[in-house]
Formats: sequence, C-alpha cells, structure tokens
Amino acid sequence: MDLIQVNKESGGIGIITINRPKSLNSLTRAMMVDLARAFKEMDADESIQVVIFTGAGKSFCSGVDLTAAESVFKGDVKDPETDPVIQMERLRKPIIGAINGFAITAGFELALACDILVASRGAKFMDTHARFGIFPSWGLSQKLSRIIGANKAREVSLTSMPLTADVAEKLGFVNHVVEEGEALKKARGIAEAIIKNEQGMVLRIKSVINDGLKLDLGHALTLEKERAHAYYSGMTKEQFKKMQEFIAGRGSKKPSSKL
Repeated sequence: MDLIQVNKESGGIGIITINRPKSLNSLTRAMMVDLARAFKEMDADESIQVVIFTGAGKSFCSGVDLTAAESVFKGDVKDPETDPVIQMERLRKPIIGAINGFAITAGFELALACDILVASRGAKFMDTHARFGIFPSWGLSQKLSRIIGANKAREVSLTSMPLTADVAEKLGFVNHVVEEGEALKKARGIAEAIIKNEQGMVLRIKSVINDGLKLDLGHALTLEKERAHAYYSGMTKEQFKKMQEFIAGRGSKKPSSKL
C-alpha cells in the first residue's frame, strides 16, 4: 500500500493523499521523502494545473510518527529535495488543502504550506511542539503569526490547545468550513474555478503574492511593478492578440457586468 498516494485526473487536477489512516496519517521519514517527491512530480507535470492535498480517513496528518522521531529529526533534514514543505513552497501551481480531522504539529505546518484551505467542521489544528519538546522547523513559528496575528499564534503554540476550523476561518487561516465529508468536493470546486482562468497568469499571480508576503509592503509593491513591466515588455503582438481573443471568448460566456 502506498502511504503517499498520487492521482492525476484528466481535468488538470492532481491529488496527493497521505494514506496511513490507522496511524492518523502520522509521518515516517520515508513518507516525508515520498511526499516531497510527489509535490516535485506535480510541479514538473504540465498536465496538472492545481494540486489538492488531503489525508485519508479521519485525520489530515497527526504529525511525525514519534516512534521514528530520531530518524526524522536527525536524518538528512537539510536536504531540500526530500523536504516536503520546501517542495510545496517551490511548487508553481496552487495547492488547495482539504483538511479533515486533525492537523497536528507537522500536519499543521503542511496545512500552512497550502495556498487555500478547506476544512471540515470538526477539523482541529494543534501545535504540540512545546508539549513534546520539539523545535519547529517547517515554518509554524513564523507563518502562523503572520496569518492570524501574533497574540493568537502565541496562545496556540504556547498552550498546545486546538484551533478549531470555525475559529480558524474567522481568523482568515481557513478559507471555507464545510460539513464532514465535503472538504474534497469543495476543494475540487475551487480547483475547477482556478483552471478556467489563464494558466500562465495563475502561476504569476500565485508567485507574486507568495513572494510579496516575504517583504514589507513598499518592497512588495515594487516587486509587483517590476514583474508587471517585465511581463508586458516581453509580450509580442501575437500574445496581445491572444489575450484579446481570450477576453472576448470569456466575455461571450458570461452576462455583461454592470459598472
């Protein structure tokens, strides 16, 4: 049985599933390597336009399998090729997390590496680094505070108390909360909406948003302006023509907007 399942669908959606439900999808070192490889493969496959990331059974990911902790934390953890979070951050295409059940510690960090999150109503996000004496290394200590605010992030991490899906949605971390069993369906709907757009621009917009988040606002605005100028300067007359045709084609399928 593959503990990391990869499915590529004809419509441009790729699905990566952590498939160790009897252990609540806890991660061994080998699973982490396979997960990194799966995201790298999705990036290289030009037929895939959006990636959905989920877990089998009643949990998204309950963190690292602590029976294999030494091999995980003292293994070859500095190699970016086998680091799933680094590979998620390198993935050019949008990643939609479909979170069911628990996303604990490493699982929380994998959720933070997604671009869009859909959670079932019973989903819970927990940071147990402090409880078990584990130092965060996949970004939780820095990313969470930037999304939900420093005070709330400190409470989540220092108490190891769960952040529920409903609260996570109110704080802007989760995009949608759905009924149990509906997370994957909702994620597919979002993926299909993304796929209807011009894919080259989808990649560029994801990139400029994510890269800009690492900067202060002034430098981020400069980054956007520079990339826009480079994009338009590099466009040929044929590309401008295709843009106009694409807009005209899209417009004919929708009612006219009222300004």
